[in-house]
This record gives sequence, C-alpha cells and structure tokens, in this order.
Amino acid sequence: MSAPWLDVLDDTIRSCAAHNRPDLAERLREKRARQLDPKLRVLVLGEPKQGKSQLVNALVNAPVCAVGDDVTTTVPTFVQHAETPNAALVRTIANTPTERIPVPIDQLASKVRAGHTGELLRAEVGIPRALLTSGLVLIDTPGVGDLRPAHTASTFTALLQADAVLMVSDATAELTASELELLRQVMASCPNVTVVLTKIDIAAQWRRVLERNRAHLARAGVPAKLIPVSAALRLRAAKTGDKALNAESGFPELLECVQRDIVAAADVLARRSVAVVAAGAIKQLVAPVREELTNDGSKSTHQTIAALNEAQRRIDELRRRSARWQTVLSDEMADLVSDIEYDLRERTRRILREVDRVFETADPALGWEEFERWLEDNLTEAATQNFTWLMERAEWVAEKVARSFPVRRDDLLPESIFPADVLDRVSKMEKPTIERFTIGQKLFTGLRGSYGGVLMFGLVTSLAGMPLINAISLGAGALFGGKSILDEGEQRLKRRQAAAKVAAQRHVDDFFIKFSKDFRDAARHIQRSLRNHFSTLAEELQETLLESARGARRAVQDDTAERERRVREARHELDRLVQLYQRVQALAAGHTPPLGISA
Repeated sequence: MSAPWLDVLDDTIRSCAAHNRPDLAERLREKRARQLDPKLRVLVLGEPKQGKSQLVNALVNAPVCAVGDDVTTTVPTFVQHAETPNAALVRTIANTPTERIPVPIDQLASKVRAGHTGELLRAEVGIPRALLTSGLVLIDTPGVGDLRPAHTASTFTALLQADAVLMVSDATAELTASELELLRQVMASCPNVTVVLTKIDIAAQWRRVLERNRAHLARAGVPAKLIPVSAALRLRAAKTGDKALNAESGFPELLECVQRDIVAAADVLARRSVAVVAAGAIKQLVAPVREELTNDGSKSTHQTIAALNEAQRRIDELRRRSARWQTVLSDEMADLVSDIEYDLRERTRRILREVDRVFETADPALGWEEFERWLEDNLTEAATQNFTWLMERAEWVAEKVARSFPVRRDDLLPESIFPADVLDRVSKMEKPTIERFTIGQKLFTGLRGSYGGVLMFGLVTSLAGMPLINAISLGAGALFGGKSILDEGEQRLKRRQAAAKVAAQRHVDDFFIKFSKDFRDAARHIQRSLRNHFSTLAEELQETLLESARGARRAVQDDTAERERRVREARHELDRLVQLYQRVQALAAGHTPPLGISA
C-alpha cells in the first residue's frame, strides 16, 4: 500500500499538468523521487564562519570537512555511511555528464578549499559510523550570503534535496535579520528545521543569546527547536573519552534530536516536506483561478462591447446625417442653377453690349462673315466657361455632400455625373436683309433732290430777270441732289445697323434660351446622379454597419456564454483545488487525508 503523502503528491502533480504548469510538475516529480529514496538528507547551512563544517566533523567524530579561519567551504560535501572510508569529487564538464573522481580521504579538504573548486559540483565522503547506518546523509554547504554567488546558488540547490535542515548560528551574537529571513525561506521548502547554536565554549553569554534567539524565533513565527552545542568540546571529549565533557558539549541532545526527530520520524518528515511543496504549488495554481473568478469580464469581451457600441453610434450618426445630406444637395444645386443662369446671362449681355458698340459705326454690309465668326466664337467661349464652372461647382457640391457621411472612403464620389451632350451648337444665325444703294437709286434720289433746288433758286433768280434755268439754279440743284444722296445713304446705313443688331439680339436670345435649358437639364441630371449615388452609398453603409452591429452583438453573446462557461469551470476547479489543499493540510497535521478527485 502506498504512503498517504504519495497519493497527495501524485494528485498535485496531475493538477499542475492539467493547469499547464510543467515547471511545478517537474519540481514535484523530483521531490517525489527524492522522497522514495531511502536516504535521509540533512542539510547543514548558515552564514559563513558559523561553524558548519566543524559541526559535521563533531557529529561523525571525523575530520571529513575542512575547517579553519582561512578556509571556506565552496561546494557541498555529502557525508554518508560506508564500510570502508572513501572520498570522491563530482565535477561536470560542458556538454558531458557528471564525472566522479576518487581522491584520498585525507586530501579531500585541500581539494575543496576556496580557489581550487574548478568545475566541482560536490564532494562525497563515506565513513563507517553508526549514526549514518540508517541512511542518514549530512550535507555541509557553502555559506549563504557569501560574496561568491555560485556558493549561495549551490546551497539552495542542495536545499531542494533536503529532508531536514540544521540551521547553524554561533553564540557570539544573536540571530540577525538576514538569518531570520533565511530561516523563513528554508521553511518554505523544508519545514523540518532545527537551529543549532554553536561555539558556546567561547561565548560567555551564550545562555543569554540562547534565550534571545528563542524570543526572535517566536516573534518571527518560526517553530524550530534551538539546541546549543560546542563542536570543540565534543571532539575533545571523543578524543579523551570524557563523558561529562561530552554532555557539556550539548551533542547528546543534538544526536538524540537527530535520531528521534529525523531518523525515527522519516514518515513524518516526508509528510511535512510533501505538504509544504504541494501547498506551495496549489497556491500558485489557485491564483489564476481566483483571478478568473474575480474578473468581471475578459479583455476581449470589453473590446467586443466597445465595438458594438461604436457600430451602433455610427449607425445613429449615419441616420442623423441622411436627412442632412439630402437637404445640402437640394440647396446647393438650387444655388448652382441660379448662379449658372446668372453667369450665362451676364456673359451674353456683355456680348450684346459689344455688338451695339460695333454697329454704332460699322456697316453690316461690309465684313458680315467676320462679325458672324466673332459672335459664334464669343458665344462658344461663354458656353464653355459656363459649363466648366458648372462642372467645378458640381464637384464641389459632391464633395460637400460626401463630407456629410461619417466615414472616409475612396468611392464616396461618383465616377461620372455629367451628361455628354450639353454643348450642342445652336442653329446658324440668320443673316439680316441688307438693302443695297445702287447707282440707279442714287441717280433717282439725286434727281429728286436736285429738282427742288433748281425750282426754288430758279424762281428767286427770275425776279432778277434771269431765266428759270440758269447757272445759279443748276448749281443749287446739284447741291441739293448730292445732299439727298448723302442723307439717303445714312438712313439706309442706320437701317442696316438696326437690322444687324436685331439679328444679333435674336441669335443671342436663341443661344441663351437653348443653353439655359441645357444647363438646367445638366444640373438636374447631376442632382439625380448624386442623389442616386449617395442614396445607394448610404444604404450600403447602413447595411454594412448593421451587419457589423449584428456581428458584434453575436460576439458579445458568444463571449458572455464563453465567460459563463469559464466561470463554471473555474468554480469547479477551485473547489477541487480547495479539496486537494485540505488533503495537504491534513497530511501536514499528521492525519490520513481523504481521497480526492484527480485532475
């Protein structure tokens, strides 16, 4: 039948594996393998120069560990039972397994002195001693807090393998804060600790220090037994066979404690050690489970809810702006039509004013074809500039309407919003009727005008006795005839000019009426194109946002369901870990824990 602590440890290992903590599981497996080893490892540790090595020598009554004021232990020394005394150094070389090198036992101390460690991992000593026959192994360690970090690291590595600990502190001073902190760290890994107060033979006030140390341990909450000893007295008593001196050294009490509390209580030590490491592992497993339960929502849930709120906000914003962009489009297109019509009217009026100025002096009968080309060119330019302005204003209106949408996309503007047949030419201007002043008409007009001059001046000169037709009357007739011809020519020119102006006015009016309607039709076409485009775009955006909101809502529901599932699983797992922890506590208290549910 397996030991109770073995079942608890196996269940804890499975829980670590289930929680994806291979580091904890591996540590517990190492602990399990060490607990199944029949050897009992007792770690002797403390700060430098406290008498650890001398204590080990006194316990086994042999100089197995190097001592002296100028000697510092640099690697752990394992002292165990052997029928024949032997010693060896265990070292490692890069990328190779450990190598065990036998050495003479009397040379071991020199090999482990400071500065001669090389690649040593530990020293091993085997001697025939009754204390060690039960499988007890004493481990002398480098000083904790030594200036060499490798020494401290090797000590804590050995601590993980210990079944019990002898914490050494000399009687020349009370326990320091660093020693108390070291005790707390040691008990977190190995609760089976005995504090040994050494060098009582050289400390006159050792009893006072002993009482103060007991008080320090009580205040620190460290339930460790405190035993005063003197290794020097023990070794001297062993050499002389002085039983009284041996009793005075305090080692009988220490040896009895080792036999009773360590050797004879191997099962109790195993329970305590397993309980400590298992409880520590369970606490690390419980922490994330508690965090999962106390967390009111995962980060992904918050992000999903934020996305849902953002999608709903954008939908509301799009709906609010839908009425706005239609109003903007209608108002801007009405202003555009008014401005375009006014611009076209102003351009045609400037052309008509130029026509009037030209025909104040020019004769339409001369250079009419050139005038007609000039008029067509100016009207074409006016239409082109007016249409260019129409396109620019239409693009500006489209961009203004696009700004009403709460998104930025490359396809907010339509590809083409302008009709292709706006600038169709009007019919050719009709040439006005231009009456000609022929030679015959000039002769007739001259004779008609000269008749009155001859008659009038002939009658006047007849009073003087001159005949009716004389030189004076003929000269007057010639003057009157020329004047009639000139007057008739001027009247005919004014009639031609008036006819040309009327023809130009009629043609410009026809041009304005046609192109005004064309521009209005183009503006309506642009407005319908923009309205249809932005309506379609608004519907697409709204559908996209609605789909996004629906997706976010589904994600929230999924996250909520997933969160509830994780909470149920976390509660179940927490209950199982609590039951496992209760079994560990029962194990630490010395009771047989009830069987729990394995992970």
